[in-house]
Amino acid sequence: MAASHSFSRLRPFIGPAYLRRSTASGCLRVRPAVLPISSTPIPIVHATATRWQSGQPPQPPAAGGASDYQLGPSNDVQPQPSTQHFGQENGDQDERDARRGARSKGGPSKDGAGGGSGSSGAHSEYTGTAWKMFESAATTAASLSVLGIAGYGYHKYYKRLVQKKIDNAFNEGDPALKLASASQHKPDEPWIEREQEDLIHRIIQGEEHGHYYLLIGEKGTGKTSMLLNAMSKNKKGESCSMMEAHADPEIFRLRLGKALDFEFHEDYIGSLFSIRGPRETTALLDIERAFNKLEKVALERRQRTGKPLVMIINGMHMIHDDEIGKDLLELLQQRAEGWAAAGLVTIIFNSDDYWVYERMKQYGSRMELISVRDLPKEQAISALKLLRSKTSYACPEDAGLFEEVYNRVGGRLAFLSKVAKSQDMLGKCVDIYEHERTWFLNKCWILGKGMDDDVMDQQKLASSAMVLVKYLVDTENGEKNDPKTGHILPEVALHKAREVMTRADFIQQFDHDNVFTIDSKAKVRADSVPMMQVFRDIVKEDVDGKSFAQFLDETLERIGDIESLGRTRELTFKDLWNGGKYKMEIKDSKGRTEKTVVLDVARGHKGIHGDEGDEADGEKDD
Repeated sequence: MAASHSFSRLRPFIGPAYLRRSTASGCLRVRPAVLPISSTPIPIVHATATRWQSGQPPQPPAAGGASDYQLGPSNDVQPQPSTQHFGQENGDQDERDARRGARSKGGPSKDGAGGGSGSSGAHSEYTGTAWKMFESAATTAASLSVLGIAGYGYHKYYKRLVQKKIDNAFNEGDPALKLASASQHKPDEPWIEREQEDLIHRIIQGEEHGHYYLLIGEKGTGKTSMLLNAMSKNKKGESCSMMEAHADPEIFRLRLGKALDFEFHEDYIGSLFSIRGPRETTALLDIERAFNKLEKVALERRQRTGKPLVMIINGMHMIHDDEIGKDLLELLQQRAEGWAAAGLVTIIFNSDDYWVYERMKQYGSRMELISVRDLPKEQAISALKLLRSKTSYACPEDAGLFEEVYNRVGGRLAFLSKVAKSQDMLGKCVDIYEHERTWFLNKCWILGKGMDDDVMDQQKLASSAMVLVKYLVDTENGEKNDPKTGHILPEVALHKAREVMTRADFIQQFDHDNVFTIDSKAKVRADSVPMMQVFRDIVKEDVDGKSFAQFLDETLERIGDIESLGRTRELTFKDLWNGGKYKMEIKDSKGRTEKTVVLDVARGHKGIHGDEGDEADGEKDD
């Protein structure tokens, strides 16, 4: 038997043991007793496992081995995993199983209760289940309530924080002003006053409201420097902010966010509370949201200070004249119109190109135009002396030298600053002239009658510029310089310039490239005094032994020939080569021939065989 074999293997190691009969399986259970440690041998009680008279066949040993103890590698008794249980624990389990079986059968329990106790037990079980469900629902509701309150509280806190950051962006210390102060003049140093200076100061200080403004003028006339100087005098940029425009709306959005200290909800963590953030959108919608926040801040600030905020958008000419650029410009102008009417925010647009004024003039009911041009002669010479005194070079005592510099570069502040910082001022004037000449020739030089048809589009642009250059030089009168105002550059109306160029779209490109300029009165002239001198020299020069006028005419003729070839379609009848003919018959409804038409080639000056035409045929006939 399995049990006897198990005990026989353990016989040399089993001490006094407790035998117990299992009520569940009817088998003999053995619980080894703990043997005291002694030097003398202890008699071993040999236990023989016998089967109870249950009438069941011998059963195989349980899982885990026939016994709970087995010889190990060191000849010691080692416990093995088994499903067998010994002792009081197993008896307690048997009693619990018996009571559970009695309750399920409805019989009397151990306590003497009758069969009716089953219904009360089921009721108690249902009550416990309902209580657990209620407890789980209450816990879930409390968790969701705490989460919702926390999310709503964070949302309100974040909105308030955004408005506070935007309001702080209009306090003293604008980032653009700090960046410019690192290289610009110090506040206590003298500044070159312009005639528009007083108006700009009043706008920056918030004294002028109800309008928005567009500054327009050539590159280098001092528009941005004038704005920065006005900001520095107004409590280091109090209630004012400046940003740089860009053609890409995404970059424009980032620069606007930097100027307003607005993150466009990129630092929003509301998604932790299952609140979707509003960043999944386009750049124009982000700009609109930023302006909505700015409007709320402007309302609160207007109530505190009584003055509007000032927003400066510099470099508006960097926006492209395409669909995206028009949408962005329209958005900015709509906001400027509304804020100007309410007196909340005064926007100042700064541009070098005329096309921005053309676009905004259509809807600009509250727009004011401020034109900034070169300095007049007296003011330019004073500015040159002032700039020269700030350098380490000695200021020349000869007043004629400053006048000569003005005659060469004019009153452009950018040129005057470069000349004043150079040791050789006249030499720097020559460098400026060469730079302008190289720039113009690289952009607009013509190729003559030998040009290839592949450069057709570029030569159309270049030839139109040269035609306008020649027109400006030809219309120039003898007086080139006024004793008081200085240089008098020849100019032509915008519509007339388009007529001379025979194209209406090219002049905008030349304005952007700083070849020609269009002022606020729609007058076209050379971009600067050095550029006008380049025009005069080019028209007077000979090109390949020909005058400039003749060279320009050849280029225009070549362009016309290429365009004519592009519009011409050649139709060839190969059957008529070498004296071939076409014979066509015209028949009536009954099939009778009414007329016969013969199609032949009439020989011209040169025959089809390469002879001299009719005269050659007559000589051959003779």
